[in-house]
Amino acid sequence: MALASWLVLAAVLLAQVFTATLHILSRVIMKDGTFVYAVITYRNVVSALSIAPLAYYFERSAEKKFGRAVCFWLFASAATVTSNSAFYYYGLRDVTATFATNLYNLVPIFTFLLSLITRTEKLDLRTKQGKIKTFGVLLSLVGALVASLYKGKELYIVYHHQHRDSQTVTTQNSHGHWARGTILIIASCLTRALWFIVQRKLLAVFPFKYTAIMLQGGISSTQSAVIGLCLDRHVAAWKLGWNLELLAIVCSGTLYSAATFCLQSWVISIRGPTYPSMFNPVGLIFVTVTEALLLGEAIRVGSLIGMIVILAGLYSFLWGPKKKEDGESESTTQHVIRDRVNAG
Repeated sequence: MALASWLVLAAVLLAQVFTATLHILSRVIMKDGTFVYAVITYRNVVSALSIAPLAYYFERSAEKKFGRAVCFWLFASAATVTSNSAFYYYGLRDVTATFATNLYNLVPIFTFLLSLITRTEKLDLRTKQGKIKTFGVLLSLVGALVASLYKGKELYIVYHHQHRDSQTVTTQNSHGHWARGTILIIASCLTRALWFIVQRKLLAVFPFKYTAIMLQGGISSTQSAVIGLCLDRHVAAWKLGWNLELLAIVCSGTLYSAATFCLQSWVISIRGPTYPSMFNPVGLIFVTVTEALLLGEAIRVGSLIGMIVILAGLYSFLWGPKKKEDGESESTTQHVIRDRVNAG
């Protein structure tokens, strides 16, 4: 394998590790009752500060105009980030990080459905690729239903008997709201998918991706602060200490919002948008094993079955356009060869 291929592979794997780390840290601080909107506010401030050097270095000389359309889509993009984070953190209080990461495999599917609704993408059921993508969407939705409605037997990787008595009440309370947590995580997936649609609209009128992400973080932090202050004005809810909460905020703002964005953007520019999406299961496996080993969480049979079905649907969904791209690439290559032969 060439050096460039190894670098691309390392980039997508590192992005998945960053994402999985965020899921684990977020689950830990949410179990401790951390005020959600304080985390979102600080996280977006860190994100904006982290991306600011890139915006200055790459886009400082470009002339930027802020008309009504740009301001509207910036606000809308920030609103999707704020709502996405709120749904995710509140949902994470009721479900495990493994389950949340599993459902997040639905984001490409929801993005596709929203693209059809907004007519930014067309689905042709007369073609093989269109049928495969449709089958993938339906299969993934079935997997999400299985994972949320069927729990099944609990499987533990580490010995947990000695902690069972102390965790009984917490576990019962957590899984007692499993349906609510599932709905919130799915809502988070939908708003995350909506972000891709809004982002496309934003970049069409404001083609400065680093500046857009920086401004989006600043606006989102303001939105979160206003909502948070309406819900809780106690200083204790907004106070930060030298603990896991601060670590989670820094990691989510730098590693997830800044570093992961840059890594995936670089990979997409080389291999296309399909390639990094196909590595989502790596993050899922990492979260599943880490949460089971470090936090002692159970792996449910229903979640495992749903995970397999969702991943099967995801690969079916991604395989359709990948085959189409390969066919178009092969056809183009054949035309080039034929033209060269005729010219010779």
